Amino acid sequence: MDRTRYRFRSLWALPAPPDRVYDALERVDAYPRWWPQVREVRRIDDTTGVLRIRSLLPYDLTFTAREVRRDASAGVLQSAFSGDIDGWARWTVTADGPGTLARYDQVVEVRKPLLRLLAVPGRPVFRLNHRLMMRAGRRGLTAYLQAV
Repeated sequence: MDRTRYRFRSLWALPAPPDRVYDALERVDAYPRWWPQVREVRRIDDTTGVLRIRSLLPYDLTFTAREVRRDASAGVLQSAFSGDIDGWARWTVTADGPGTLARYDQVVEVRKPLLRLLAVPGRPVFRLNHRLMMRAGRRGLTAYLQAV
C-alpha cells in the first residue's frame, strides 16, 4: 500500500432539494463563504481554478482543480487535482426523502514534501484532519442552504 495515497468517502445528509445542493456545490468560487477550511479559490478559466485549503493541522494544501464532468441531470460534479495533491474528487447528489444525500468520493496522492515525509507516522492524523474538514463543510453547507 502506498502511504501517500488516500481514498475518502463522505456522505452528507442535507435539508434542501437536490437541485439547490447541486447549485451550491457547482459554485466552487463560493466555497470559502460556507466552508471555513477552503481558504481561497482563484479562477483560472471557466473550468479550472487554484484552491488553497487548511484544516486543523498547520499546513496549507494548494492545488489546481480542473472540471472533468458536470452533469446536472445525473447530479455529478467531478474534478481532477494537481499540485500538493494529485488525483480526483466527485460529488454525487441524489434525493433522500425531503432532502438530499451528497456523496463525496476522493482519491488523491499527496505530493507536498513534508506530508510525504510524514506519511507513515502521520497517516492517522491526516485522515482525522480530513474528517474534521468534511464535518465542517457539511455544517457550513447546511447553514448556507438554510440562509438562502
